[in-house]
Amino acid sequence: MEQELSKSTIYFDGSCPLCRAEIGHYRRMNKAGALCFIDVSEADAVTPDGITQQQALERFHVRASDGRVVSGAAAFREVWKLLPGWRWAARLSSLPGVLSALEFGYRMFLRARPFISRLVARLLKLRASSGGAQR
Repeated sequence: MEQELSKSTIYFDGSCPLCRAEIGHYRRMNKAGALCFIDVSEADAVTPDGITQQQALERFHVRASDGRVVSGAAAFREVWKLLPGWRWAARLSSLPGVLSALEFGYRMFLRARPFISRLVARLLKLRASSGGAQR
């Protein structure tokens, strides 16, 4: 799948329920079509140059429309720049020290991500089973 040069590409872990939920939100917000999405959990997924599939699964990456590949908090800022309702977060993250603080928080989140992901999966399963019983 070739990326259009005018678009930014999000590389995400589609095997992670938490990641899928977040990407679902971004997809709904992407009315202008400024973002492409690549699920790096798929066997044939193409990752950015110099980034292995395992690295792409472990950390959020974005290839900006200018070709730069960024990860972590910087990747979120790239996404926020393009989504209506999130541009304020991109501007805020440009203030001195804010991106560094966000990166620190993201690294802490990554340690808890497996637990949070399992929790989200359980909640979604409960939600689906209770929703099915009401029908």
